[in-house]
Amino acid sequence: MSFLRFLMLLSLVCWIGGLIFFAFVLAPTAFSVLPTSHLAGNVVGRALGKLHWIAILSGIVFLGSSLFYSRLTDGTAHVFAGRHVLLCLMLALTLVSQFGIISRMDVLRAQMGSVQAAAAGDPLRVAFDRLHQYSVWLESAVLFSGLAALFLTARQKLP
Repeated sequence: MSFLRFLMLLSLVCWIGGLIFFAFVLAPTAFSVLPTSHLAGNVVGRALGKLHWIAILSGIVFLGSSLFYSRLTDGTAHVFAGRHVLLCLMLALTLVSQFGIISRMDVLRAQMGSVQAAAAGDPLRVAFDRLHQYSVWLESAVLFSGLAALFLTARQKLP
């Protein structure tokens, strides 16, 4: 059972740690070090896509481990436990971000060539900036939900 708790905590730590590293280290560093914002955007976009796949895998590992852990310790899976609901929300938001928002941002970026070269009032730039804001909101919601799920998981009483 301790291995299942280890998997639960590891999956959350990888996901949440990745989000924190992305938001506070990778993205700001890329935009301050690389010679153009276009290159930085490409790096950040690719990294976010990889982070989303790590998140999806981590979510699946967490849910499987947590449901199995609940079954072994309580005799039921507790499908609607707070940590499971939060993880499902996190997965849903990550999927919307990856396959809805990020994919549309990629199309707009390709149409513009360079986001920074497009005028602020350009409809493509306006759409891109709006989607970028949605992306930031979704990633923030995933981060805070993940912290709550981590808290709930860490405070769970051991059998």
